[in-house]
Amino acid sequence: MKALLFAAAALAFASPALAGTPVSLRMDTTDSDGRITLGDLFDGVSGAAANLVVAARMGPTAVLEAGQVQMFARRAGFDWDNSQGVRRIIVREGSDNSGGSTRAGLTGAARGNVEVLAYARSMTAGEIVQPEDLVWVKMAGAPADAPRDADAVIGLAAKRPLREGAAVSQRDVGAAQVVKTGDLITVTYSDGGISLSLQGKAMSAASTGEVFAVQNTASKKIIQAVAIGPGAAAVGPQAQGLQARSQPVRFAAR
Repeated sequence: MKALLFAAAALAFASPALAGTPVSLRMDTTDSDGRITLGDLFDGVSGAAANLVVAARMGPTAVLEAGQVQMFARRAGFDWDNSQGVRRIIVREGSDNSGGSTRAGLTGAARGNVEVLAYARSMTAGEIVQPEDLVWVKMAGAPADAPRDADAVIGLAAKRPLREGAAVSQRDVGAAQVVKTGDLITVTYSDGGISLSLQGKAMSAASTGEVFAVQNTASKKIIQAVAIGPGAAAVGPQAQGLQARSQPVRFAAR
């Protein structure tokens, strides 16, 4: 539900006297009426400039590209240095911008000076993290493996139920599952020009590159295989190579 309906015409109301005024991104970026303004996004913006509309929120959340917001603010006479390297700003529906209560999951967040990603809603195991599921907040502390960039977790799957308002940890998520428990799959063996296959039943779920148990539907024996895609797995040298290549690189530094 991206809503990047930037109101460029509103810049005409920006006051030249405010040029270069430093501002900082709010701890909780929320708006109450669907009109996302500079005042909703930044501390340090006041007066008529606070009502300049940056974008429209068409649903419970709106995802803004940080670079575009930074450019809009600069043209309006404000300087947001984005020292945290934020790429996306997620704006949620809220009651006000005065530090009062917003949606329940973030009202209890410890107020501090560490900016971390938090979950904008509760998620069940297996759900894929989307941009609108994340929000930047300030807390007293952050997990040791807290991601510095939302892109590090967007597109990955929740490994367990995740609570709205909780700080994001990289161990919360992993590659999306391509095999589910009970799936009928094709297991292949390839080596030196020899290729064999058999039908099996997945005894557990697995993501690409993960080892999981498979029951041979003919012999009923249990073997260990490596998931290579939806409904497919491999054993032998091919599996070993696939497993090595699939070691996590999603969290590498930008």
